[in-house]
Amino acid sequence: MVSFDHREEGTPEESWRQAGILDRPVRWDLPDDVAHLVVLAAHPDDETLGAGGLLARAARAGLATTVLVATDGEGSHPASGTYGPAEVARLRRYELLDATHALATGATLHLAGLPDGGLREAREPLARAVRAAIATHPGPTVVCAPWRGDPHRDHRVLGEVAAEVVGSDELLEYPIWAWHRADPSDPGGSAAALPWDRLRGVRLSDDELGAKREALRAHRSQVDGLSSAPGDEPVLHAGMLAHFTREVEVFVAEGRAVEDGAPGAAAPPSARASLPEEFFAAFYARHTDPWGFESRWYEQRKREITLAALPEQRYADALEVGCSTGVLTVALAARCDRVLGIDIADRPLAVARERLPGHVRLEKRTTPDDWPEGRFDLVVLSEVGYYWGGPDLDRGVDRAVGSLASDGVLVACHWRHPVEEYPTSGDDVHRVLQERSGLATLVHHEEEDFVLDVLVPAPAASVARRTGLL
Repeated sequence: MVSFDHREEGTPEESWRQAGILDRPVRWDLPDDVAHLVVLAAHPDDETLGAGGLLARAARAGLATTVLVATDGEGSHPASGTYGPAEVARLRRYELLDATHALATGATLHLAGLPDGGLREAREPLARAVRAAIATHPGPTVVCAPWRGDPHRDHRVLGEVAAEVVGSDELLEYPIWAWHRADPSDPGGSAAALPWDRLRGVRLSDDELGAKREALRAHRSQVDGLSSAPGDEPVLHAGMLAHFTREVEVFVAEGRAVEDGAPGAAAPPSARASLPEEFFAAFYARHTDPWGFESRWYEQRKREITLAALPEQRYADALEVGCSTGVLTVALAARCDRVLGIDIADRPLAVARERLPGHVRLEKRTTPDDWPEGRFDLVVLSEVGYYWGGPDLDRGVDRAVGSLASDGVLVACHWRHPVEEYPTSGDDVHRVLQERSGLATLVHHEEEDFVLDVLVPAPAASVARRTGLL
């Protein structure tokens, strides 16, 4: 049985958002050759919670859709004095019909009727039911099942059986109670089991998310409770539901499903971890101007080229990620009404505060996890992206793009020579920017030492066109 109490408040959705769960997973979509989507659920409502948006997408694309629900979920309210298990099972079957209709009208529905909480003891009939569901329609099939690492035993068992039947390479797995139980702020603890490098994200359209919300409401006994009597309380409280009304559905994938990421979803260029705060604290402790921002002609020239590449004479709001001691920030402040500079270390921020004017705010933040809210006309990534390793680089790019105003400008400039300590190269940073950002290139400047890109929403109109000269 489940080893935790669903009535606990659990991990808030904001914690997962701050951990980048909306943009950290590599983007994924149904491959073009797929003809059939099978969603496996341990209980009525799992199909909606874990894969409702993907199910709606498949149905609207004309794919055959099949839903297998292993149990009737009769154990959801064991303390109810109003309904017995058989009555709960009947209610939940009707709710499942309504929810499935909201997601995928015409989907084939299989009800295995196995004991709620007893799937471990029913592996053979469960495997037969999974095979029958997959055989419902011919052609290439994607199978979605609960994640094998989920805290609920029934979920784990169904995921294991699905992997045995179809193979891990053909399986997408969705976490359910992991969002409630794990703590992303404790990377060495409960969230460590989540395979961050194998997460795939399906970004839902408004229509798909609307269908999912309607299906969630259909599971009335779980969302509203059976009645107002003690023991009849909702199983899915508002905090839990927040994990499943995201714009992105998150899956764990292996094999072919990993390879089938959507176009433009750049794979992490490095498996090395991002540089921690301790690295920068130690570095700044040894040097007052570690990169020679104030003394080297190379830095002054590069700074002037960066400023000259900005297409607008003036900006309202700017964000500089990795502002260090504020030398570039001073120059940006002369072109902007308001500037927010952020950095990972205390010492450079203390130096920056001594030189910056009052319309510049400085904040200590560890990016890409702790990203500031708001929209900016100008976002500057200067000599910072190569500190992000693996998935953090993808997340940093996504968050930078997500911070732009509708007509905003993203400027990136990075050293191109290899540095042993850095997890990523400057060239890789700009490759991921080009592949992942979805922005058009207005300026590309490349030298032996550094590369500079100015990216804007398409179409990228030149300064002459923007100012009416052409």
